Amino acid sequence: MSDALVIGSGPNGLAAAIRLAEAGRSVVVLEAADGYGGAVRTEELTLPGFKHDTFSSVYPTGAASPVWARMPLGDHGLEWVQPEAASAQVLPDGRAAVLYRSLERTASSLDALSPGDGVAWTRFTQPFLDQFDAVRDTMLSGFPPLGGPLRLARRPGVVVELTRLLTGSAVGLGKRLFSSEGARTWLYSAAAHGDAAADAPGSAIAAFYLNLLGHAVGWPSPRGGASALSDALVSYLRSLGGEVRVGAAVERISVASGRVTGVAVAGGETLDAPIVIATVMPQALLEMASLDGWYRKALTKFRPGPQTTKLDWALDGPIPWLNEAARSAGTVHLGDRGNGFILAGQQSVADPSRAPAGKHTAWAYTHAGLDMEAEIERFAPGFRDLVLARHELRPQDFQARNANLIGGDVGGGSYTLRQVVFRPVPKLSPYTTPVKGLYLGGASTFPGGAVHGVPGDAAARAALRHG
Repeated sequence: MSDALVIGSGPNGLAAAIRLAEAGRSVVVLEAADGYGGAVRTEELTLPGFKHDTFSSVYPTGAASPVWARMPLGDHGLEWVQPEAASAQVLPDGRAAVLYRSLERTASSLDALSPGDGVAWTRFTQPFLDQFDAVRDTMLSGFPPLGGPLRLARRPGVVVELTRLLTGSAVGLGKRLFSSEGARTWLYSAAAHGDAAADAPGSAIAAFYLNLLGHAVGWPSPRGGASALSDALVSYLRSLGGEVRVGAAVERISVASGRVTGVAVAGGETLDAPIVIATVMPQALLEMASLDGWYRKALTKFRPGPQTTKLDWALDGPIPWLNEAARSAGTVHLGDRGNGFILAGQQSVADPSRAPAGKHTAWAYTHAGLDMEAEIERFAPGFRDLVLARHELRPQDFQARNANLIGGDVGGGSYTLRQVVFRPVPKLSPYTTPVKGLYLGGASTFPGGAVHGVPGDAAARAALRHG
């Protein structure tokens, strides 16, 4: 019998298990897939020697994560790689708005589109950078976030602007800051990483925060591929005595007299434990556990995020972007608010270890059903001639590879205003459930998706507090 069982070996499951193991608890992580890591995996999807991040690839919140920061992950093989530019928004006229770590360099890029736009960005962003630790502890904290907001209270101007961002739209913020449509498109494209429309309430914070992270910590990726982060987390967990089992699909969470008693695994095995932390989507939790009343009803109302289609390419050389700045960006944004956005990644530009000598990898995804190859070819003529092999993941393929990516939702649920704060239910501790000893700690819980481990860590801390 273990002290705790964790369902799911993604970043939240591993974060939860590590927190419990650090507290001296015996813990076993159960993963349904044939390998650990959840949506943080690297595979040779196209050709031998070409390392593709199957799902997620770029981790600004990971670089900012207070959960990862307190772990010795560097000692377990993790090395962050920063591209020269975090992102570039390629515009129809061939110019680009570029996000750099340097606020000054970013401002110059925006000023080149329209004089004054860079000054406006600097004036708006600098106060948040000056208080970044407090902002981070507000955005990357368990619910309810307390420490960060208390420190921010000393800067009322920042609090007012942050509150305005939480309820405002990216379109409203773009019009307030920029005179150039290109700079506004650059802002909107950051919001397109989620599912809130640029003119919808709540999209302003998504757009601004992602760019703020670019200045504060960059948009890095693990050297060698996303799996290096999962490998480091598993290595650290095992050094603490924790165990990870793959190919162990949990079919049922066992409950007796209102308390969790363990789980039943596919194949007939049962495992006993007084604590179970599930890092699954609400729909999956309802299938695994008997939950009734208002809690069950609330979970059924949780909205998934948009479907995703992704292409990975093995390339004979780097993408030949017409815009010079785009060639050095880890992420390139294509499209606009009216026609939808494409997000493309080229991690091998900064990390040659991802492909054979002289070769490259690249990927792109969209929620809008756009022809990704045609759009890249439009801004990088000759791209198609470089393609050695391609691999496609359609929405149903995402879910087939990772049951937690329901319908191709890679963000852990929708980020419309109703689900930005109260994830997955309006509750003082969203990690606890009506069943004693059963906790929910996946991307559907506050503060949400991206690869930072905060929900899993918060769920584990809740479990430790409640015994």
